[in-house]
Amino acid sequence: MRRFRRLAAIAAMLPLALAGCGGGAAENTEGTEVTYWLWDSNQLPAYQACADAFHAANPTITVKISQFGWADYWTSLTTNMVSGTAPDVFTNHLNYYPEFAGKNQILPLDDLVSTDGVKTDAYAPGLADLWVSAEGKRYGLPKDFDTVGIFYNKKMLADAGISEDEMKSLSWNPTDGGSYEKVIARLTVDKSGKRGDEAGFDKSNVKVYGLGLDENNGAGVGQQMWSMYALSTGWEYTDKNPWGTRFQYDDQRFQQMVGWFRGLIDKGYMPSLAISRSGTSVNDAFGAGRYALSTNGSWMINTYYGYQGVEVGTAPTPIGPSGKRATIYNGLADSIYAGTKHKDQAWQWVRYLASADCQKAVGEKAVVFPAIPEALTIAEQKFAAKGVDISAFTVQIHENTTSLYPITDHASDISAIMSPAMDAVLSFKADPSSLSKANDEVNALFR
Repeated sequence: MRRFRRLAAIAAMLPLALAGCGGGAAENTEGTEVTYWLWDSNQLPAYQACADAFHAANPTITVKISQFGWADYWTSLTTNMVSGTAPDVFTNHLNYYPEFAGKNQILPLDDLVSTDGVKTDAYAPGLADLWVSAEGKRYGLPKDFDTVGIFYNKKMLADAGISEDEMKSLSWNPTDGGSYEKVIARLTVDKSGKRGDEAGFDKSNVKVYGLGLDENNGAGVGQQMWSMYALSTGWEYTDKNPWGTRFQYDDQRFQQMVGWFRGLIDKGYMPSLAISRSGTSVNDAFGAGRYALSTNGSWMINTYYGYQGVEVGTAPTPIGPSGKRATIYNGLADSIYAGTKHKDQAWQWVRYLASADCQKAVGEKAVVFPAIPEALTIAEQKFAAKGVDISAFTVQIHENTTSLYPITDHASDISAIMSPAMDAVLSFKADPSSLSKANDEVNALFR
């Protein structure tokens, strides 16, 4: 995948000089191409603008951006790591970087950060710390952050007699679902027009589900699907975060939450796992009028608001048994491939991506929430100019009700265990109590 601009004529004329400089010096002096990968097509224009500005300031360095879908991204990246052809720089995720770092496939940035005097306290509180390994080495500088909220169809809400103010103060519990489940039931409509809270409702012939279900069961994280409910009980993924070594899927609070969540399927308020995997994404099904509510991440704001003929609103996640809301607080960063032949240029690009200049440019596009506060302010203003209120996603930052994305070793193995285990529960092939066995298998990885 990697393409380099080679000065073939010069190389042919000066073989001894090149050999004396270690073989790659000519590429590093002029006309260097730094390859950069990302997965979100919505963010591509923003980062292309950053790449153009970076090239204007550094004419001898060109950044070539490649964008892949989420699944293809990680498959291709892993394959190219093994073959030695990974991109110089790539957008990294908290779920993946520990594994890359453990295999020495990405470069620690500590010396570079120290030499250039990069201030890691310039970012929103806690974001920079996420990218420091258990051994104390830094593998990324924050570029953005995200939280989870509820997207709703305003017309469906009005037709059901539910006000937008009600959506701001919903609560839930695993016993009867609270006011949150009442709203979900009310918004569910069968093919004869009966609502989920009305006599005669036919759960086997649903036209509009009150709550959408993503085709990905969330494996052991459930970021957009169920994390906000589990965390609002006071439950935590691990014994400590980051770098916990004992998962807690055997906790009664977690299993009760899963039982309640699965119950929405049984009642007909949420589609089955099979229906959710019928070929339409949760957001497209929302856009097509199949779901009245959809929980998803802040990075999906423009996608939800982009559907023609659908007036969209947003609400924060419901207050749980702990008396507080909850959301995963996640952040992305850019990492440098350990096998890069352009370490200095790659670092210049990574440093620029994490700078206020680039993040302000990203904020101007109103796609994601930049990690630097002054850039976030720009993004808020630009979202507002488009008629989008992002307070449903930022309120928990102010209320301090966020939980860090669970950062541990063995992420791939944990997913391989928890994905089929959650599948079995949500498809009614196993009881939520079966997650205790899966939890034992996960914890065995750390022994």
